[in-house]
Amino acid sequence: MVWLVWMLFGIQVLCSCTAAPAAQGAGAALLSPRCDEAAVEEAADLALRQVNADRQEGYVLSLYRIVSAREQPQEITGSVFYLILDVVDTECHVRSKKLWKNCNTRPAHSTVYGQCKAIIYINQARNIAHLNTYECTLQPVPRRYIWSVCPDCPADDSPDKPEYLGAAVQSLAKFNAESEQTHYFSVLNVTRASMQWVIGPAYFVEFLIQETSCSKDDTVADISMCEPLPPEVAVSTFPCRNTSFPDTMISP
Repeated sequence: MVWLVWMLFGIQVLCSCTAAPAAQGAGAALLSPRCDEAAVEEAADLALRQVNADRQEGYVLSLYRIVSAREQPQEITGSVFYLILDVVDTECHVRSKKLWKNCNTRPAHSTVYGQCKAIIYINQARNIAHLNTYECTLQPVPRRYIWSVCPDCPADDSPDKPEYLGAAVQSLAKFNAESEQTHYFSVLNVTRASMQWVIGPAYFVEFLIQETSCSKDDTVADISMCEPLPPEVAVSTFPCRNTSFPDTMISP
């Protein structure tokens, strides 16, 4: 269903990546390099790395294509790049701190896509790459497009529904029983959810877990009542994925 993502990006404003004439007059220093030039691709990579590092919620964004690039050489050394990037989200939560190139993109039916506008200063001689500002606009694939090509695909749903929290808690109980951690973990929040009917409802959830103060040497009736450990001593919060009913699976 790769064509579906192409079609959705095509609905947005299209810009050519061929070289454009440099701006005239007061903006003559603003160059228009090709989007496939090595310097532009490096700028896009570095910008997206810093965008992902700055985001606190959601999933690591992957570069789909460079829509537009402008370069403004600085008087002494280095250049400022003005970039417009088409992006799609991946299966890596931003808290994983993984680089976007090391993350798998999602199937088209569950993709969140959009554009990021970024301004980044790059000085290779001094090994500087500073993201001045960025703005990303993201949206899920509309259901009407999903149903037209994959009517049986799981449908994204609100992660706030209690059945998804229940699926996460059920899966986490298995993790707590089998892990070698000294403390119990609790569900921090459900970050993504979908449902598919497979001889009954099958719930797909992605969620964050956190280490608590409750020792596994003790019997705890309700782990959700355990206080989270302070960030400076807790095992890093990390994302998990669960599919429940009829199958259950969890992996960090």
